[in-house]
Amino acid sequence: MNFIEELKWRGMIHDMMPGTEEQLKKEMTTAYVGIDPTADSLHIGHLVGVMMLKHLQECGHRPIVLLGGATGMIGDPSGKSQERNLLDEETLRRNQAGIKKQLAKFLDFDSKEPNAAILVNNYDWMSKFSFIDFIRDIGKHITVNYMMAKDSVKKRFNGEGDGMSFTEFSYQLVQGYDFMFLNQNYNCKLQMGGSDQWGNITTGTELIRRKTSGEAFALTCPLITKADGGKFGKTEKGNIWLDPEKTTPYDFYQFWLNCSDADSKKYIRIFTLYSKEEIEQMEKEHDEAPHLRILQKALAKDLTVRVHSQADYDAAVSASEILFGKGTAESLAALPENMFLSIFDGVPQTTVSRETLNAGIAIIDLLSDTTHMLASKGEARRELKANSIAVNKNKVADTCIINADNLINGKYILLQKGKKSYHIVKAE
Repeated sequence: MNFIEELKWRGMIHDMMPGTEEQLKKEMTTAYVGIDPTADSLHIGHLVGVMMLKHLQECGHRPIVLLGGATGMIGDPSGKSQERNLLDEETLRRNQAGIKKQLAKFLDFDSKEPNAAILVNNYDWMSKFSFIDFIRDIGKHITVNYMMAKDSVKKRFNGEGDGMSFTEFSYQLVQGYDFMFLNQNYNCKLQMGGSDQWGNITTGTELIRRKTSGEAFALTCPLITKADGGKFGKTEKGNIWLDPEKTTPYDFYQFWLNCSDADSKKYIRIFTLYSKEEIEQMEKEHDEAPHLRILQKALAKDLTVRVHSQADYDAAVSASEILFGKGTAESLAALPENMFLSIFDGVPQTTVSRETLNAGIAIIDLLSDTTHMLASKGEARRELKANSIAVNKNKVADTCIINADNLINGKYILLQKGKKSYHIVKAE
């Protein structure tokens, strides 16, 4: 496959330096994307760069992921108005381990082929550089005039935020040296990133040209936006993380499932490996019956299985059915605790002692006096007679006694009135 053509039809090219496509056609080319390891997990905002590397490897080229252990200690001014918190080495190493595990679900690091993916950390070479060596060997090749002309620098100098420290001003030099180091040690000829990285990336190509006369190229993808103008990957709870402890597989699945039609048409090209023909067929079917949400379902399945697992995807689908009234007692009981809490996030909860549950509570008392889910015992009796009350998805009668045997995950009982009214009893 032609890498550039693949990115073009997927809408993943914003800027490209002349000669880049010719270089990629000429030979197996090594390219890198930098990720600052500011957390021990990637979030979906990182996936654009990761997918660029995935397509690169699928096209027979060699991907390098550069974790910015050193640059993560500085903070990149691009697209930001405030200086970033600095991280210590122990934290950076822990973050690196978590990130590599996630990257391995997209990139093949263990291939015996020459294009096996590589993970490097710029702390490993930058930490050996003295300040004097750096400004003498690197700083003299790039003028302040050149650095000041970058948009990311000009914005901060023109009043965005609190100005810029020398630390952040030096960021593009450090990133430029990274490119030169990889160029010299790994024959890396291409750096890729988001469109806000163009200035930093071209500083690297300029440094390589001036200091080594080597070949170097740049390619950026558009910054991902939402059709409604909102920030991609952000919800009320914050970032959508790849780590299931930070974002449950259910919430991850729901994020993609709830994308708008316009966004889904864009995202399915960027974040999946479906072919052009497959996507066009799905779009045709989607447009004929938008209510079936064919694109959203395909997107949610592909990414949930890839990032988490088939079992997590199946559980997320099952959880969705539970929430919208199609689930069974068996599917509810099979839910992991974190997914149970995810789907019933925001549902009222009442804590009951285990001693009380062991003794047993009449369902009428539980609905009225204990949880106040219903206003009175009379209302509880009427709803029970109408067969509208379920405990853990099983309809119950007014003679039912609730006890510890009803606990899901040994901790919760789900009360339900009708299709959409829920209450959780938590045992402590």
